[in-house]
Amino acid sequence: MTPISRSGAGRGSLATLICGALAAGGLAAAGVTALEPGAASASSHREAPLISGQPQYDNTDVYAFVSPDKPDTTTIIANWIPFQDPAGGPNFYTFADDAQYDLHIDNDGDAQTELLIRYTFRTHTKNKNTFLYNTGAVTSLDDPDLNVTQTYDVELFKLHDRKVMARTKLADDVPVAPSNVGKASMPDYDKLRQQAVYKLSSGAQTFAGQADDPFFLDLRVFDLLYGGNLSEVGRDTLKGYNVNSIALQVPTDMITESKDQPVVGIWSTTQRKNARGYYEQVSRLGNPLVNEVVNPLKDKDRFNASSPRYDAQFLKNVTNPELPKLIEQIYKIKAPAEPRNDLVDVFLKGVEGLNQPPHVTPAEELRLNTSIKPAAEPKRLGVLDGDNAGFPNGRRLTDDVIDEALQVVEGELLGAKNDLGDAVDANDKKFGHSFPYLANPTPGSRGATAKGVSSGNDVRNQLGDALRPAGSATGSGNTPLIAASAGAGAAGILLIGGGLMWWRRMRGRAY
Repeated sequence: MTPISRSGAGRGSLATLICGALAAGGLAAAGVTALEPGAASASSHREAPLISGQPQYDNTDVYAFVSPDKPDTTTIIANWIPFQDPAGGPNFYTFADDAQYDLHIDNDGDAQTELLIRYTFRTHTKNKNTFLYNTGAVTSLDDPDLNVTQTYDVELFKLHDRKVMARTKLADDVPVAPSNVGKASMPDYDKLRQQAVYKLSSGAQTFAGQADDPFFLDLRVFDLLYGGNLSEVGRDTLKGYNVNSIALQVPTDMITESKDQPVVGIWSTTQRKNARGYYEQVSRLGNPLVNEVVNPLKDKDRFNASSPRYDAQFLKNVTNPELPKLIEQIYKIKAPAEPRNDLVDVFLKGVEGLNQPPHVTPAEELRLNTSIKPAAEPKRLGVLDGDNAGFPNGRRLTDDVIDEALQVVEGELLGAKNDLGDAVDANDKKFGHSFPYLANPTPGSRGATAKGVSSGNDVRNQLGDALRPAGSATGSGNTPLIAASAGAGAAGILLIGGGLMWWRRMRGRAY
C-alpha cells in the first residue's frame, strides 16, 4: 500500500498554477436535466469520461470548515457515489473494497501532502442465500437482520517531500451507516446514524455512511446554459438523491503547521487497485466545479489522475476560461478581458490576507484559514457577502457555491457587479447542528402510500384485512369482496370493492 498514487499522470513542471480553480470559473455546476433521480451531472458528479462509469470511486464534493459547535476543531466532509436513487435495491450503495479513499492536507502551501488520512472498507455478508440487503426491521448496526454491512479502518500518514515519515492506525473495524432502505426496514434511521459516529483519540471523531446529497443547485446548465433563455432555473435537481459520505472532525492543532500559519489546503482522492495489484489514482476533488466547467474534455481524465504539484499544466484553462465565452455567446453578457489573473490569485493561491499561506505554490486546493471563527449567522454567498468564514475560505454545507462561482467568473472581483445565480439558494433538507452535520439520506420508501391506506396505518396490516376471503368477519363493515380465480393452478387474487385491481401478495415476506 502506497500513500501516493503510482500513476505518473500529470507530471510536469512544479506547479505554478492550477487548473482552475474553483471553478472559478466555475460556474456552474454542472449537470443534465433531472427532476427526479435519473441521469445527471453536478459538482464532480460524473465530471470526466472515465470516472463517470465508476461511481464507487467518484468524488462528488469536499467541504472543510471550522466546526460551528466546537470552534477548536475542523470538520472535513468528502462524498462519493453520486446520484443514488434511494430505492436502488436490492444491491444498495457500498464503498468499494478495492479502493483507498484519501483526505489530503497541505499545511505549508507547497502543493504537497503533509498529512494523509486514509479510509479503507470491507464488506460483510451474513447470508448469501438471499437477495435481501436486510431480512427484517433493522434497529441497530449489529442487528442480525442487517444482512450486508461494511466496516472501515482509518490510517494517518505523515509525509515530507512525498516520503512517509510516520504511519499510525487511528481506528479499526468501525461500522458504516447503511443505505436507508425504507421506513419498514429501518424505522429509526437517525438511531443508526448516531451509532455510526465513532470517537477517536485526542477528541477526534469519524463517520462513514449514506447521507442526503448536500449540494444544492439547478443542474440544467448544460442545456444551453439553462435553456438558452434562463427558463430552466430554480429547481434543485439533486433533491431526493443520496451520496456516501466520509466525515472527520479533528482538533485544529492536529492539522495546522503552527498557530502562526493556520491555513490548510484540503482535497480528496480515490485510488483503485489495478490489474497488476498497484493502486492508481482515479478521482480527485478540492474546489467544486473545476473538472466540470474549467477543464476541457482532453484534460478531465488527466486532472483526476494528477496531483496539485503538477497543476501548472492546466493554467491556461483558468486564465482563458471557456465559460464566460459561452455566457457571452448565449446571453450577450460581455466576457471579462483575459488573461483572468483574478481567478488565479483568488482560487489557486487563496485570498491574500484571508486564506493565502505564505510562499504559496499555486495549486487546486480548498484552502481554509482555521483561525477564522464560525459566523453566528452564515451568509450563503460567503466572502462575497462579507462572511469570511465561508466559501472560498473553505466550504460550508450551506454555502451557495454556484451563485458565488457564477458571479466571480463574470467579473465580480473586477468591478463588474452582478447578481447571477441559479435561483436555488438552500438545500431542501436542513443540516444538523452537530457532527457529522449532514442530513439523513432520503429513504427508499419515500413514495406515496398504497391507495386507500392512511399514512398513519401499517400498510401490510391494511392489505391483510383487505384480502380476507369473502364472508370472513371484520370490524369495519366495509370488507371488500375477494374472489379467488377458480381452476387448477389459480394464481391471482382479485380485489373487488368499487373497482377491480391487482394486489401483491404480502404474507410470507421476509420483512
